[in-house]
Amino acid sequence: MSVLDYLREQLKRTGTKEGCGTGDCGACTVVLAEVDPADSNGSRLRYRTVNACITNLGSLHGRQLITVEDLKHQGKLHPVQQVMVDSHGTQCGFCSPGFIMSLFAHFKSHLPGDSATVMESLGGNLCRCTGYRPILDSAREMDRYPREDQFSAAQDATISQLQSLGQQPCAIELTDGAKRYFAPRSIGELCALVAEYPGATLIAGGTDLYPALTQSLSELDVMIATTEVPELRQVSDSGPALEIGAAVSFSDLAQPLLRYYPELDEMLKRFGSRQIRNQGTLGGHVANASPVGDLLPFLIAVSAKLKLRSGGQVRNLKVEDFFLEHRKTALQRGEFIESVLVPMPTPDSLLRVYKVSKRLYDDISVTCAAFRVQLAQGVVSDASIVFGGLDEIPRRARACEQAMLLKPWCPETIEAAMAALAEDFTPISDFRASAEYRMQASCNLLQRFFLDTPDRTDHIRVTEYA
Repeated sequence: MSVLDYLREQLKRTGTKEGCGTGDCGACTVVLAEVDPADSNGSRLRYRTVNACITNLGSLHGRQLITVEDLKHQGKLHPVQQVMVDSHGTQCGFCSPGFIMSLFAHFKSHLPGDSATVMESLGGNLCRCTGYRPILDSAREMDRYPREDQFSAAQDATISQLQSLGQQPCAIELTDGAKRYFAPRSIGELCALVAEYPGATLIAGGTDLYPALTQSLSELDVMIATTEVPELRQVSDSGPALEIGAAVSFSDLAQPLLRYYPELDEMLKRFGSRQIRNQGTLGGHVANASPVGDLLPFLIAVSAKLKLRSGGQVRNLKVEDFFLEHRKTALQRGEFIESVLVPMPTPDSLLRVYKVSKRLYDDISVTCAAFRVQLAQGVVSDASIVFGGLDEIPRRARACEQAMLLKPWCPETIEAAMAALAEDFTPISDFRASAEYRMQASCNLLQRFFLDTPDRTDHIRVTEYA
């Protein structure tokens, strides 16, 4: 059962609206509060938005669920509701509860009301009639209000309740007839459950799994959640690689990943909405094996590896070798992704990642690419050119790479590499783009990479217009 169905059908809390059912429109946005893992004292709550339509009910354990009905207090509207009234930010009202909950999370996170942060917070909410200007005005007006509210006053009591729930020593188990839902609390419990139920569906954020369930109305017999396993929620940079646990969300991996790869900044901002990034995990992103997974070309380009576990057995596999066919991977029965190992960047590498989509934000790629080259005295000594969206799996463009190797970093080399892409890929036409568009856009990205890099031999000054 999704949180949305639970709210509307069981609790009759119909303020949370059902729109798309796939996490795209934001009408069902709710807020989850949990003890902030970044606070070593455990004295602060972290508020994050999620899409209730693609959030499974079992994932609420140990978290406080806040809906639009909870905001009004002692007969007074919450500041985020009041500013929507004052700024005339609502018309038909269907999308308004979702906007208000996104504003509430923004308000509780003490983010300023400037355009950049507000637009990122509201990037996963669509309005069909009012227009966004009065809604953005509402967000800016929030800065006039003190940040203390009824949730601040109850914070200590809420933390105490959540911490008591977190002390449960063993796996969480929910049953409904023959159906099972497990949320193990350790890597050992997870291994044991995967061994006992090798055909079970492993679920992390569920942002890819649940849209399929809501659209096809299919059911799963056994689900094993990975998000309660501490070992899978850790990020470590103490070794030769940045190790990111499979259950680390995109919101939590952004800062450590950008510390070493600032080139990913725009890509991560365009990776779904904030609601999706709050829930979606890197392990789930890889295991989903989408041909247009935005971060997969980057992982292949930098030679990232997966740590795969089956009981006490662990093996490392290159991300490049993980994808076999469309939605088919090298994951063996009873095996799961424990972490992703991203090598530290080398100082002599040029790296760029790009994404082309119909909408700038919160949209699936038409084509996405990661380019990494190494130069030695102006000559390409190594190249990794990777595309998603041009084939049934994300993969390297080998002919394109060969056209660049041991060649000078100049326009002629790039032209030859662009021509070689036709040997690597035969893209398809679908409702997102034609095959011709995909190929032309991908060639253009390669040329853009050349123009974006500082070590060109043509000395052309390029001005990019937004």
